[in-house]
Amino acid sequence: MLQLLNRTGRSAWRRDLPASIVLFLISLPLSLGLALATGAPPQAGLVASAVGGIVAGLLGGAPLQVSGAATGLVVVTTDLVQRYGWRATCAITVLAGLTQLALGALRVARTALAVSPAIVHGMLAGIGVVIAIGQVHVLLGERPHTSALVNVTSLPGELRHLPPSALLIAAVTVAVLLLWPRLPGRTGHTLRTVPAPLAAVAVATVASTGMALPRVDLPSWHLHALPDLPDGPVLGLIAAVLTVTLVASMESLLSAVAVDRLRAARPDAGALPAPGLDRELMGQGAANVVSGLLGGMALAGGAIRGSANVAAGAVSRRSTVLHGFWVLLGALLLVGPLELIPLATLAALVMVVGVKMVSFAHIKHVQRHQEFPVYVATLSGVVLVGVLQGVAVGIAVAGITALHRLTRTRITVTAEAGRQVVRVQGQLTFLAVPRLSRTLALVPAGCDAVVELGGSFMDHAAYDALQSWATTHRAHGGSVTLSGRSGHPIAEPASTHACRPWTPWRNHHCTRPAGTAPHSGDQLLGGVSAFQRNTAPLVRDELARLAREGQRPTQLFLTCADSRLVTSMITSSGPGDLFTVRNVGNLMPPPGSDGSCDSVGAAVEYAVEMLEVGTITVCGHSGCGAMQALLGAPRGPGAQTPLARWLRHGRPSLARMESARRTGRDQVTLADRPVADDAERLALVNVMQQLDHLMAHPCVARRVADGSLALRGMYFHVAEAQAYVLDRESSTFRAVRPEVAEAVDAAHP
Repeated sequence: MLQLLNRTGRSAWRRDLPASIVLFLISLPLSLGLALATGAPPQAGLVASAVGGIVAGLLGGAPLQVSGAATGLVVVTTDLVQRYGWRATCAITVLAGLTQLALGALRVARTALAVSPAIVHGMLAGIGVVIAIGQVHVLLGERPHTSALVNVTSLPGELRHLPPSALLIAAVTVAVLLLWPRLPGRTGHTLRTVPAPLAAVAVATVASTGMALPRVDLPSWHLHALPDLPDGPVLGLIAAVLTVTLVASMESLLSAVAVDRLRAARPDAGALPAPGLDRELMGQGAANVVSGLLGGMALAGGAIRGSANVAAGAVSRRSTVLHGFWVLLGALLLVGPLELIPLATLAALVMVVGVKMVSFAHIKHVQRHQEFPVYVATLSGVVLVGVLQGVAVGIAVAGITALHRLTRTRITVTAEAGRQVVRVQGQLTFLAVPRLSRTLALVPAGCDAVVELGGSFMDHAAYDALQSWATTHRAHGGSVTLSGRSGHPIAEPASTHACRPWTPWRNHHCTRPAGTAPHSGDQLLGGVSAFQRNTAPLVRDELARLAREGQRPTQLFLTCADSRLVTSMITSSGPGDLFTVRNVGNLMPPPGSDGSCDSVGAAVEYAVEMLEVGTITVCGHSGCGAMQALLGAPRGPGAQTPLARWLRHGRPSLARMESARRTGRDQVTLADRPVADDAERLALVNVMQQLDHLMAHPCVARRVADGSLALRGMYFHVAEAQAYVLDRESSTFRAVRPEVAEAVDAAHP
């Protein structure tokens, strides 16, 4: 243990220790609230958080994952406590942990991730709905029923006897939870360092002083009695163990992947290996065994604690382990303060957590992928009949949906511009061959025909039918072009050619019309023609959607107008992804500049205020002509050409670099190699300076202060085809590695 805690240096300690305290402040009220919601003893939630931090933190495969009493297990645990009692529930937790150990040993963790995200999100949303409805009964001074339907139907009778004090304290708790992250100004920024759950509990506890309200009751700490196997049918026991295993494992594995994606997006990504999911599953199993034996709740890794751990700057599993020790010490030493907390406050806290489990972002995501019926079926099943049954309903609906998509193929033929166009939408299997043959028979003999295949799959029978018809049609004097969804023709006329994706950017060799000079004015027209021929059919549906719905980019990308900087290539982005602003030198005029510079400020204001982008990236590059012009420009006013007037916004960058040189210290560095020359150094410093100019704009400063906008610096070395991302704390640009890029790409569910 001590060897583990001493592996990394003081800098890691400086980041892990504060992160562990943040986790402790979040876990303490959340653990008590979840225990209250399930009907378990209050200390059971604290035991689960302490064991999850220490045992799962030491043994798990995801270093920044944080385990403890989990919201996803509240509904399951509540049902088990009411059906079998607390000691039997602890025994089920132990058996579920042993099952997780066995599954981890069999290395099946990756298989769990094959479940449709719509099923997982629907399961968690359904659990959130059941939690929220149940906690309304707790606020009203009643115990929730095991059935969500009974909870809903019994609400009207309970609303006749409203406890005003409890409702007032619950309202205070909810208000603090919702408003705390939005506190404005510097004072608000300072206060927001305290986690919202802790602030809500503290404010509500102080507000309840003098009120006669039920409060937390922590019995004296003693060794818990050994778990006792439940009385009942064996099949019921097996179903209970499998349900706990399923929910705990799915929530833990998905949280581990999500936390690793957040970690991979940080500037210091790469310091930790990718999560070992089988090891993580075994670590969760060991923690559940220990928690059950000590009288704790079933536990799982959670995205709430994990994301807070990453946001707090943790760099190793030390923060998770320390947080477990702080929870243990808090349970032993803070009994008096904890018993002042009103139960209504904890119920309101858990109710808000349950409501947030119904994520509109997840709903949009599944709707975009046409899996909303699966989501609704799973959610409804969990609410109406139970977690395991709801997941089974979701899997069944997902299977039916997949079969429906496989068999639903739309084939049409239309006359367009003197040719017959056959469009196939959907998967082309043997089931669609009769329909395909009937449609192809409608194409007149001897005409020019184009077959557009819009699906992602075509089996052998359909391919044979299509090729046989194409051969016959050509034999009768007609022409056939078969194009796939990827844009690579299956068969095409000899007059066209296929280019690999990068060749159109090599001086337009593949788009230049035959017989034109290298710098002919027809070069651009040739590129447009290639777009209409090869790319337009592939993006037309997506562009039509964007035209209907309007643009909703998540990022503003401010970069140089240099022709070598292709933003879509560097960022692997497409239509609707980036709101891009380009100018000479990627400059951001500060507020107060003359009106001739308002175009950049207007674009930033539009992106921040109207489009509500979440990230602004300033990207410089090597060999920048603007930086070279600044280095060679005379110090006096000189000729006031438009270019000279524009470049004055880069002079603060030049002054910043020269000031750093006079003081004898570097203002900016590259992590992997020395800065090549003054032009590169100025390009790097300029990125930092333009970020400062951005912060001078009130709309940007306000969004950054409330945490809804992030600023990012980036540098692209053209000759190396290498991107670097700025770590603003150390003024160091770090190279983006392929493995990190793959992790970030996988993250954007």
